[in-house]
Amino acid sequence: MKTLRFLVLLAFMALAASALQAQSLSVTILPGEKWWGAFDNPAAWKITHSGGRYAFPFDASMAFTIDFRSETYSNNCVPLLVSSKGRYIWSDGPFKASFHSGVIIFEGTAPIESVQAGSTLREAYMAASKAHFPPSGVIPPEEFIASPQYNTWIELTYNQNQADILRYAEDIVANGFPTDAVFMVDDNWQKYYGNFEFKPDRFPDPKGMVDELHKMGFKLMFWLSPYVSPDSPEYRDLAKKGAFVLDPVENHPAIVPWWNGYSAMLDMSNPVACQWLSGKLKEMQEKYGVDGFKFDAGDAANYTPERIRVFDGKSYGPRHTELWCKFAGSFPYNELRASWKLAGQPVVMRLCDKKYAWEAVQTLVPAMINASMEGHIYVCPDMIGGGEFTSFLDLDPSEIDQEQIVRSCQIHAVMPMMQFSVAPWRILSKENLEICRKAAWLHAELGPYLVEQARKGSVSGEPIVRPMDYAFPGEGFEGCADQYMLGEKYLVAPMQTPGTQRTVKLPKGRWQDEAGRKYKGGKVYTLEVPLERIPVFTKVK
Repeated sequence: MKTLRFLVLLAFMALAASALQAQSLSVTILPGEKWWGAFDNPAAWKITHSGGRYAFPFDASMAFTIDFRSETYSNNCVPLLVSSKGRYIWSDGPFKASFHSGVIIFEGTAPIESVQAGSTLREAYMAASKAHFPPSGVIPPEEFIASPQYNTWIELTYNQNQADILRYAEDIVANGFPTDAVFMVDDNWQKYYGNFEFKPDRFPDPKGMVDELHKMGFKLMFWLSPYVSPDSPEYRDLAKKGAFVLDPVENHPAIVPWWNGYSAMLDMSNPVACQWLSGKLKEMQEKYGVDGFKFDAGDAANYTPERIRVFDGKSYGPRHTELWCKFAGSFPYNELRASWKLAGQPVVMRLCDKKYAWEAVQTLVPAMINASMEGHIYVCPDMIGGGEFTSFLDLDPSEIDQEQIVRSCQIHAVMPMMQFSVAPWRILSKENLEICRKAAWLHAELGPYLVEQARKGSVSGEPIVRPMDYAFPGEGFEGCADQYMLGEKYLVAPMQTPGTQRTVKLPKGRWQDEAGRKYKGGKVYTLEVPLERIPVFTKVK
């Protein structure tokens, strides 16, 4: 009997040691191997290749550490890496990953697995999708994809008001830009955080405003966050109901810092908080005819057990972001800028706020490719020209680098989604405004194709934006991050730097550009790209 007990004890110890070991992992990067995934905001880590190029994809030349155990770094994050050699790394929980000297060291809060799913990037991605984030079969409302989106943030920032919102919408129509589109009213329309009534001095007739915008062809979304202003009537009511995250020592609602100050935060693990917020938003929809909401400020922001305590007793951190995203998904018209997991779901992701700078423009294509390799199909590359509002403060329109705005607009036009915020008719010359108008209509013309690709991806899991190596394995595209496939048909190589010249490498076969010029594949070409051109290629059968 003692021997049996001893053997059982040994087996238990071995099992425990195995489980512990499974939460750490060392992966040697193979010669020529490239990795995609994990996050889409490398600016948070200031990551570059040894040659100074923007971060994606990752390879053996890089040295940096990412740690999702308490942060999501203002962007979309997934505990996934996929390799050009057919491997993927996955964990159900957040992990820390250190890249150094050609080795990736993982430490996690849950078991971490390394899977050899095949020999190509596509095989690795599709296997990970099937096993860990299968597609839902549902896409967001088509307006997100089929037409440009519009957002009042850069033009109005914290001065959201009825007169200027209507003027912005009227200018969209007057300048000949597509409607039948999503229109987002950003932060500071409400009396205070946690309240869902319009500021009466700024919005004399909010229902009339919504009705007027609907008549113009827009679907209306309004900004919100999971925060509630302290000592407001809503705060006192929700505190009694236990709907906030708590201070772990004092056992009262934690007052947490965020970019708009200090507030109480709804505990999204608590059904009481979710029911309250859902009721308020549906009431707003019924009262004003609002279509949906921009769910902002879902960042994990180091919400560790030492800082807050939550209803279900589990560690929060990225779980707060995940629960906020899941809640957002209960409203079809939704948008998120920070997410955790949720790949394959009909939630609209936007890349984190980018500065008005060429450096930021150069991040759009690689970051969008990487977001796709995280499993996010429905992604918008921030706002045209940049969504980081301080970049535009006190900036005279005569000082605007119009080439930069135009190239940013063109990149957006050939993505699954595009979003205007800074008004191009305010800052651009007549000639450059016409270029951006044509880009907006190009996106609308691509709309049926993009919606078709989204519908296919909602069943298959295939992304719309695809790395070249994903579509053409074995042709030397492993490290390519400045051109991509848009669905099955279009090879896109937009301008991302100042000037009118770039190189493009075409896969094997015969190709044709947007002007009908023919090219032999398997070669590198130097293209002339005047300001009005977006290089797009299709394969000739």
